Amino acid sequence: MKAAVWYGKKDIRVEERDIKNVRENEVKVRVAWAGICGSDLHEYTGGPHTIPSNEPDPVTGQTAPLTMGHEFAGVIEEIGNNVERFQKGDRVVINPTLTHGKKPEEYDAYDGFNFIGLGTDGGFAKFAVVPEAQVYALPEPLSLEEGALLEPTAVAVQAVKDAELQFGQTVAVFGAGPIGLLTIIAAKAAGARKIIAFDLSAARLNKAKSIGATYVVNSGEQDPVEAINELIPGGADVTLEVAGVEATFKQALQTTKPLGRVVIVSIFGEPIAFNPFDLTTSGVSLSASLAYRPTTFQTTIDLMAEGMLDPKEIITDRIALDRIIEDGFEALASDKSQAKILVKLSGEQ
Repeated sequence: MKAAVWYGKKDIRVEERDIKNVRENEVKVRVAWAGICGSDLHEYTGGPHTIPSNEPDPVTGQTAPLTMGHEFAGVIEEIGNNVERFQKGDRVVINPTLTHGKKPEEYDAYDGFNFIGLGTDGGFAKFAVVPEAQVYALPEPLSLEEGALLEPTAVAVQAVKDAELQFGQTVAVFGAGPIGLLTIIAAKAAGARKIIAFDLSAARLNKAKSIGATYVVNSGEQDPVEAINELIPGGADVTLEVAGVEATFKQALQTTKPLGRVVIVSIFGEPIAFNPFDLTTSGVSLSASLAYRPTTFQTTIDLMAEGMLDPKEIITDRIALDRIIEDGFEALASDKSQAKILVKLSGEQ
């Protein structure tokens, strides 16, 4: 089968790969749609970060080269002998997070963690073989294309939950890329009264406004601290850092009200410097949100199925697997108007 395989930085190849045999607790999924994630882009432009390249991953046991793609949905083609919850023909979405599974879910990710599509073969292929435990039923109101948006939406839902956002509070979001946009959608659904989005791209800010941001601010044209003081005197109750650079991290701290909360959602490609005294003198709480828990993943499915979350508007392109480099990774790296690019595999709905 044809698959997009990561070999190294700036080296992803669309090539023929063997389909893995289905073991007793696994299912083979005919992939319909798969999304390109910011994590995938990081691996393409500057990896390896999560992909095991020199030695086997401690959770998956696999090393590169491997098939990428962790945001995907499809139809079950084959089941292993011990699979009980699914049968051939079921429409499903994949929770790609892999852990040792030895601790309660709130702690498990911090004791060994990787992804299908980053630590082992994933969904940028005609078929993906995955453990039954990572497979979730896709309710009929949702299309398989929407299923490919479930994983990044779950990241946003978990971030808003970790921020302990309360109904009527104010929110600042630094970074209006795909996860930033989804975080705006999740914060709005959770009852945020005002949402201010910050970014350097006019195109991304326009998209942020269209999907629910109350105000948008171009950080290159207006100082975020001054903007917050005009829009929310005293600062935001909750600030979500979704850009992953030192400047926005510091701005997030400075635009949060005393005793407010800052949650890091982004992946930082390199270390940054900051003065912890900034927290001491403001009482701001700083935390980070890692992916999502299994219960949050199911909650996200339920919220989308019930119409409480609608992430479809963040889709900016649909491309063929053969064009995943030029029209996918390179487009995301160079064109800030792009948000979520979906790769069409079977194209089923």
